Amino acid sequence: MQSVRDHLEIILSRLANRAADEKVYVKLYAEAARAAADASDARGKAGLSLGPLDGRIVSIKDLFDVAGGPTTAGSLIRAGAAPATRDAVIVQRLRQAGAVILGKTNMTEFAFTAIGDNPHYGTPGNAADAGLIPGGSSSGAGVAVGEGTSDISIGSDTGGSVRIPASLNGVVGFKPTARRVPLAGAFPLSMTLDSIGPLARSVADCAVVDAVMAGEEPTVLQLAPLATLRIGIPRGALFGETQAEVAEAFEACIDRIGRAGARAADLPIDDLIAEMRAATRRGTIASMEGAEVHADWLTNDTSVPVDPHVTGPLSRALAVPASDYIRTIRRRGELVAAMAERLDTVDVLALPTVPMVAPSIAAMAGDEVLRDRTEGLLLRNTQVANQFDLCAISLPMPGTKLPTGLMLVGRHGDDKHLLRIAAAIEALLQG
Repeated sequence: MQSVRDHLEIILSRLANRAADEKVYVKLYAEAARAAADASDARGKAGLSLGPLDGRIVSIKDLFDVAGGPTTAGSLIRAGAAPATRDAVIVQRLRQAGAVILGKTNMTEFAFTAIGDNPHYGTPGNAADAGLIPGGSSSGAGVAVGEGTSDISIGSDTGGSVRIPASLNGVVGFKPTARRVPLAGAFPLSMTLDSIGPLARSVADCAVVDAVMAGEEPTVLQLAPLATLRIGIPRGALFGETQAEVAEAFEACIDRIGRAGARAADLPIDDLIAEMRAATRRGTIASMEGAEVHADWLTNDTSVPVDPHVTGPLSRALAVPASDYIRTIRRRGELVAAMAERLDTVDVLALPTVPMVAPSIAAMAGDEVLRDRTEGLLLRNTQVANQFDLCAISLPMPGTKLPTGLMLVGRHGDDKHLLRIAAAIEALLQG
């Protein structure tokens, strides 16, 4: 059986071979990782274990504090920030569980966009084809797991930033119910919508990491019985402009799940989505709350370059009156309650994570109109879970040339039930 140290050295060697063109990782902790790997191997030889994460190679998005260095959050503005004095809470918990923290992964600037590009630190090429976008904002996280340079990556999800790269890179990505995992030591975007979630090769791995980060004891994941499963399919606005191969793969998945005994029925939510859109017409919650986080440099001309796809929306949101923001948050609370009532009749919603496979990096760089349209489509389905305060997971769908995801959306606080359902569906689709 391969030692943790040997597994780590294979990854480090791979990364060393491409060091001159590294875009997936922005920081490596090679010596600290070697020490953690050796400690895990020593425990193993002594018949000891810190649990199911012991010895797993984990990368973290460059949004989380690691003591001794700045948290740059994908931005040159933060490159000279004071070094973090302590690890983020989730990093502490991962270390205590025996995880080997390999490094920090690249991300879109300030976690704001969904394409996955970064004009300062480079754009990680998709794990399936380096000429394609990785998806964002946890771009490096999705690629690292997809290409095998980490077993598990930790990302953040404010509008789909874990699930979009998971879908486009062919891995599992889990967004827990907001505030279940502590945000202390994570650079903020939206205090209302931010959540921290894992990307991994399996639902079981995601469940273990989620439990550790939430401060819970990891347990063996039991598969939910599919024969009693009630699935709502929110056909309508969320299914428009879906590429044919994604739509076909989705229908094939639903057909297989149905043959296993689950009951799938249409569950319209277009009215609630339209009302949420109306409530956020003056500014999205993420952009309004993000504008407050970044108000200092937005209001003082900075000589440091910032991605215009970030400055534009944040600058516009900064001009939205506080009364509009308060009204939006109040209305969101009402719509969250309405969605909770709507979902009473089902266990999960099922839909494509994103309506497309990954387009090319070159196409996004060369056509602003196409880029904006793509960005909107990438976020369209995933942001529903954040807006309506739900939990959600993306699973790879079989049967497509390029990776694409099946998204399951669970009720608020129903994280464990969602993970059990996802594990059962994962087993079925892989069978």
